[in-house]
Amino acid sequence: MGPTLTALVFMGASNAVAHAQGTMDFSGAQTLMGTFKTFAMYAGAVICLGGLIFAGIRMMTGRFQDAIPGLFGALLGAGVLGWGAGWIGSLTGQSM
Repeated sequence: MGPTLTALVFMGASNAVAHAQGTMDFSGAQTLMGTFKTFAMYAGAVICLGGLIFAGIRMMTGRFQDAIPGLFGALLGAGVLGWGAGWIGSLTGQSM
């Protein structure tokens, strides 16, 4: 009878502790993730535009082989622009 009574006492105490937990406020995390999303959009646009300008100048001067890294940079920038928010959301677990 003693072990059963001891188990019931501890079960009741742990249940009270579980109900006494407070809530957590994640509104600041949502704002921070929105800021990261905005940064990813601007960074992707700047990288893409910079790569296109670099490649365009190289192509206008006739050095097409030198334009290839600029085109890959533009492709990278487009990837950051398109998938940046998804990457940030998957890393943090936040839905945006």
